[in-house]
Amino acid sequence: MPDPSSSRVRLLVSVRDAAEAALARDGGADLIDGKDPERGALGALPAETVRAIVAVSGDRLTSAVAGEPRDAAEASDCLAALAGTGVGYLKIAWAPGRDATGLLLPAGTPVIAVLFAEDGPDGADVPGLAEAGFSGAMIDTRGKDGRRLTDHLDLPRLAGFTAACRAHGLLSGLAGSLRLDDIPDLATLRPGYLGFRGGLCAAADRTGRLDPARIAEAARRLAAPRVAAA
Repeated sequence: MPDPSSSRVRLLVSVRDAAEAALARDGGADLIDGKDPERGALGALPAETVRAIVAVSGDRLTSAVAGEPRDAAEASDCLAALAGTGVGYLKIAWAPGRDATGLLLPAGTPVIAVLFAEDGPDGADVPGLAEAGFSGAMIDTRGKDGRRLTDHLDLPRLAGFTAACRAHGLLSGLAGSLRLDDIPDLATLRPGYLGFRGGLCAAADRTGRLDPARIAEAARRLAAPRVAAA
């Protein structure tokens, strides 16, 4: 598991199948994330597709989204369905302040709680996530209507979230219709990773295919000296 206190910001690329996973791997993605873009913000892929993604990802970190459950019991079932795929991390939607009673996290697979920007999350939500046993927390956007993460939450609020994650030993992530030009400002907040899908697809269409040139450019920008020194 990456060190949550590290200043290095990793590139997460969401992929729908093994072919896209190979593109992400070859383009320089640090974390290859299985997700079905046709099924909303956190559409889960079938277990066999996740296994295929893991198989072609090589030495890259992998993750997979497990869906948008209504409560802790449903979250437990969603996570269990993908726990045996060999993926490095599982991600599950989690509402701020949700009761974690009855939540069963899979043994041996760290789980990242995904909070939606539209719900107004901030650093105050992080202690409860750590207490519930999550290994990481990220903010994404629920709606994929062109509005980006920073249209919902300003940089100081996001900075408070990533700082709280570091203080509680959680891996942090920021995503939500990000563009390449968002990288410099968001990287200064020292999240564990920045997550992309639509911004790395042709015509910025998240349901389209990934563009290898855009993946490589995102990796290049995250590796730029001004980002590494942030």
